Amino acid sequence: MSSVTIRGVKKRYGALSVLHGIDLEIRDQEFVVLVGPSGCGKSTLLRMIAGLETVSSGDILIGERIINDVPPKSRDIAMVFQNYALYPHMSVYENMSFSLRLRHLAKDVIDRKVRDAAEILNLGKFLERSPRQLSGGQRQRVAMGRALVRDAEVFLFDEPLSNLDAKLRVVMRTEIKALHQRLQTTSVYVTHDQIEAMTMADRIVVMNAGRIEQIGTPLQLYDTPANLFVADFIGSPSMNVIRGVLGTAAGQAFVELPDGTRLPVPDMASGSIGQKVVFGARPEHWTLATGDAGVAVKVEVVEPTGANIQVFSRLAGTPVCAIFTERHDFKPGQTIRLDVPADKIHLFDAESGVRL
Repeated sequence: MSSVTIRGVKKRYGALSVLHGIDLEIRDQEFVVLVGPSGCGKSTLLRMIAGLETVSSGDILIGERIINDVPPKSRDIAMVFQNYALYPHMSVYENMSFSLRLRHLAKDVIDRKVRDAAEILNLGKFLERSPRQLSGGQRQRVAMGRALVRDAEVFLFDEPLSNLDAKLRVVMRTEIKALHQRLQTTSVYVTHDQIEAMTMADRIVVMNAGRIEQIGTPLQLYDTPANLFVADFIGSPSMNVIRGVLGTAAGQAFVELPDGTRLPVPDMASGSIGQKVVFGARPEHWTLATGDAGVAVKVEVVEPTGANIQVFSRLAGTPVCAIFTERHDFKPGQTIRLDVPADKIHLFDAESGVRL
């Protein structure tokens, strides 16, 4: 059993509090991604699981064993770092076998483990090369191989793709996900890139300022964000958010914007008339309206990406992005009308940020 349990964990550096009581259950064989902006505490939490940082209060368990005071080498974890951390004077084979040699395993056992890992990671023909003779992606695979040979209970990944170019990051995140599906080892992955989180995770833990904002599957977080922070952080481009006031007329609820524009909403949920709220809509959920339907906006910028067209405009002075898969020939300065289906609208309380 290689679940990871985090109970009321806090981290302080003197008077500075970095983590404010983290509770998290990572199930056996699960791939969990910790995501959030820089400084949110995600890497600190990962390093505490690894034993590279001490726990100020609370408990961390691997399986049923509390590991707060267990040294890193005895925690049965394997860690892949952002900067690869390869020994430049050693070959790929020597880098991958180093931890096994420290444990004084038999040479034939070491050789079998290294070559099995090299086959999984497509590194067989590079075993005699030094790290400087490898590309960034190959070096990261060596770092993964060094973790793989240890047969650890838990894999920890600390922003392993941040030093790679955009195209290689796409390739490597697919490789890491495929590797997890093959090995089914409990994995905790830290990144600030929410696209990595969305594409790789079984569950995502969104962190902010040392606290957990929401835990859920990628689509749960995308479709039903618990608050404004998650709504804005998850999704690229991020959700359009427009501040206004809840109102109703002739049985129809709406959000009235500062310029008097009214955006119909399906109901007021737990809100009340006159409440300050935030209206949210994902860019791809805007539709092109005809006649008097929707709201009029003036096109400012058009960005064709090939797969779709991103159209930027303003609504009541707030920037709005709409994404269309159809090939429209929009021009800057052109007025178009936008609408959004009622079931795709999100409402948040303007003061607390909590979903209504």
